[in-house]
Amino acid sequence: MKKSILTLAIAIATVLGISQSAFAGTKDRDAVTVLTEISNINKIEVHGNVELYLSDGAADQVKVYNKYYSENALVQNQNGVLKISSYKAEKLVVWVTVSDLFSLSVYDNAQVKSFGKLSALELNLNLYNNASAQLNLDAYAVNVKLNDRAKADIEGTTTEANLACDYSAFLNISNLNSEHLVKKVVADPYTGESNPTVAL
Repeated sequence: MKKSILTLAIAIATVLGISQSAFAGTKDRDAVTVLTEISNINKIEVHGNVELYLSDGAADQVKVYNKYYSENALVQNQNGVLKISSYKAEKLVVWVTVSDLFSLSVYDNAQVKSFGKLSALELNLNLYNNASAQLNLDAYAVNVKLNDRAKADIEGTTTEANLACDYSAFLNISNLNSEHLVKKVVADPYTGESNPTVAL
């Protein structure tokens, strides 16, 4: 009888220990850090292995997922420029709510996605290296420049749209409605051909 009770107690302790470990692991993965000292964001620069979500809001807010303070990551605001960078193998996930975004520059393998419609009076989007963007816009004017092997899916509505991309880039604007659209595709420097992967 004593042996049975002891065995049962060990089994219960083991199950509880595993459950607590699993909960702790989930809690670490789902850790959220809200950076309250950041405000008045009008420009964002993203470098490295970052997944950035953008949404509209009455006030600026930055939420960093993952174990931000234990990772090799940087999220800081300098004179209205929000700089986000991380070079770890695991993506740093950041959600930024903005009220007046003017410029967005994305480098390396970073990804940017809008969460709902992103409103702006004027938005300048510059993508470099292998960066990518998926944006649903409601803007008066948008200026897009894709460099290197950058990729972008731009949809929504604009009054003015100026679009330019390198030969090796990919741009899809098949779901973008614009009253005035200007587009420029840099030709292949070797063949002089236009980019066949630009869906205009």
